[in-house]
Amino acid sequence: MSQPYPSWQPWQGSGAPSMLASHADRERAVDVLRAGYGEGRLEHGEFEKRVGRAYAARTVGELGLLVADLPQGPLPGPASFAPVPASFLPVSRPRTNGKAVAAGVCGLLCVPTMGLTGIPAVVLGHVARAEIRSRGELGDGLALTGLVLGWLSTAGWALVLVLLTVVSVVAS
Repeated sequence: MSQPYPSWQPWQGSGAPSMLASHADRERAVDVLRAGYGEGRLEHGEFEKRVGRAYAARTVGELGLLVADLPQGPLPGPASFAPVPASFLPVSRPRTNGKAVAAGVCGLLCVPTMGLTGIPAVVLGHVARAEIRSRGELGDGLALTGLVLGWLSTAGWALVLVLLTVVSVVAS
């Protein structure tokens, strides 16, 4: 059965047992000792003694002997503690569609721009709603807001043009 998080990795020194140990090798061995102590595999006195010996070790072989009876090492990466159960991991949320945000902004700007952003709001709103349905993104309310305000603005301008036309026909 597959685990939802990476499994523990055994400590493996870099190279042959007689190779000189680096600072990173010593730190990895101490991380393994900390994990063993945290799991209750080592008593405090033994843990302190082994950590001292790890920092004084000259070869990778010496470090390997210090952690040989500890079956598991730290997780790779910055967290060297027990893995987090899947129920505590953050839930990934779908992202908000960018065109829906733009449609909402254009719709809201219809009043200060006297309707100039109405048509872009309508176009962006329709495109955004299609993308939201196909991709499962968020932002349908923003797209709908842009659509409604854009259509109201466009209808308002159409009404003004019709009234101006009627007035000019009647006046001439």
